[in-house]
Amino acid sequence: MSYVQPKEFAAKMVDAGESKVFMSTKDTLIRAYMAGAILALAAAFAVTIAVNTGNFLVASLLFPVGFCTLYLLGFDLLTGVFTLAPLALLAKRPGVTVGGVLRNWGLVFLGNFAGALTVAVFMAIIFTMGFSQEPNAVGQKIGKIGEARTLGYAAAGASGMLTVFIRAVMCNWMVSTGVVAAMMSNSVSGKIMAMWMPIIVFFYLGFEHSIVNMFLFPSGIMLGGQFTWVDYFAYNEIPVVLGNLVGGLTFVGGMIYATHFRESAKRNAVKSEGSVGVPAE
Repeated sequence: MSYVQPKEFAAKMVDAGESKVFMSTKDTLIRAYMAGAILALAAAFAVTIAVNTGNFLVASLLFPVGFCTLYLLGFDLLTGVFTLAPLALLAKRPGVTVGGVLRNWGLVFLGNFAGALTVAVFMAIIFTMGFSQEPNAVGQKIGKIGEARTLGYAAAGASGMLTVFIRAVMCNWMVSTGVVAAMMSNSVSGKIMAMWMPIIVFFYLGFEHSIVNMFLFPSGIMLGGQFTWVDYFAYNEIPVVLGNLVGGLTFVGGMIYATHFRESAKRNAVKSEGSVGVPAE
């Protein structure tokens, strides 16, 4: 069957969250590193398309190739584990603790950042001929994006901070919908189609994605953007991470868990056996 019913993929979401909490440090870091690197490359790809064609819609239509690739390879983004890992805690899966969820988030953040930063350095080298020339048109555009989405928010004060936070909430509403949508199908083509749609929405509307920004802003600084690392973290990355957490967990994970998730009869029997100390019939 190509389509998976909501109650079935809701259980898959909890199972996925549980597996991520218990994943080894090595595997968590490797998968997060590769996810950050692939998404960063997709962001560079999309900005290049936008600059060369002058058409941001075309860039938005093609950007999801990176997201689909990293998902199909089993790599992890912070935005995805924000949504999935806490569900295992809500479902009271044995051994899942707040500390375990926070450990997963911290490792994935570090891995994503390292992967995105690697690509940021590589692309800065490419855009400047090994830092021997002024940035090309794409490099200059990345620098301007960084300025607008740090100093621009800062100049607006509290209104700017509210705006960046809400853009981040909306972003992970869409991105995590893509993560969950991929669980609705058992075929590769179905997964890609389901993921593609919400990712286009997030990118075209200019919402704020913490891992995409891990590429855009460090590379923007390297490429001559007139903002600092403090500007980047204070006026973008920190509020974006918080907004991504709220958006994914509240509007996707929490809502689907509340209305669709039911533990299977088999798992309930196992839980019952463990609680009373007698075999389940």
